[in-house]
Amino acid sequence: MNYVVSGQGPSIILIHGLFGNLDNLKNLAQHLETDYQVIRIDLPNHGASPHIDNLNFDIISQQLLTVFNELHIEKAHFVGHSLGGKAAMAFALNNSNKCLSVIAADIAPAKYPRRHDSVFNALTSLPLNQGSDRKAALQHLVSSGIETPTAQFLLKNLQRNDTGFTWKMNLQGLLNSYETLIDWPYQRIQYTGPCLFIRGGNSDYITQEHRQDILSQFPKVQAKTIHETGHWLHAEKPMVFNRIVKEFIDSQNQ
Repeated sequence: MNYVVSGQGPSIILIHGLFGNLDNLKNLAQHLETDYQVIRIDLPNHGASPHIDNLNFDIISQQLLTVFNELHIEKAHFVGHSLGGKAAMAFALNNSNKCLSVIAADIAPAKYPRRHDSVFNALTSLPLNQGSDRKAALQHLVSSGIETPTAQFLLKNLQRNDTGFTWKMNLQGLLNSYETLIDWPYQRIQYTGPCLFIRGGNSDYITQEHRQDILSQFPKVQAKTIHETGHWLHAEKPMVFNRIVKEFIDSQNQ
């Protein structure tokens, strides 16, 4: 698994969301690295991490354990956004003895409906031949119904090769694994360590319907809402998000 390490101190692992990479939480890493060792990872099928055609949360947890072994980490705090939050929760449930705390940003331990079919359709239909360029790629995604900021985010995965463009991410692998990644297989396991759920005030990724799912698996839970933000709460109000994350982790190290 590809990762970048910065800072010194207790370890914090930062995990991005679907279609992202380790740079997505770089602003948070810079806020934390004065007091902590921060490890930003590329999830499998993202960035420069290995491509796995049928990915699931058990595999992600095993991949994260390799990072622990390579860096000689005994325990770590976890911060994950969206799919990264699910990955962090899955690791905590599978390896509670290695997890100091979990922060899940705008995601619940629950099965979600298919929200990204239009994104997959736009990405898989994008021409990658020699005649294409980034401007044309952006126009294609926007004309496929993707909002411009989201399209620009997605196109960070595009890289040039000898014949035109290729995807850094394993797009087909993500499509193959999508049903598994929006599902949640761990209903009967508990993580009793400290946990914080941060939701965007305008987002519908965490609702009242998820309350029991959260409490049943993460009973030692705290919750925060960042008002006037959507699902991308860490990008929309980074100073507020960074402060909430650091205050929570600091409180666990006192």
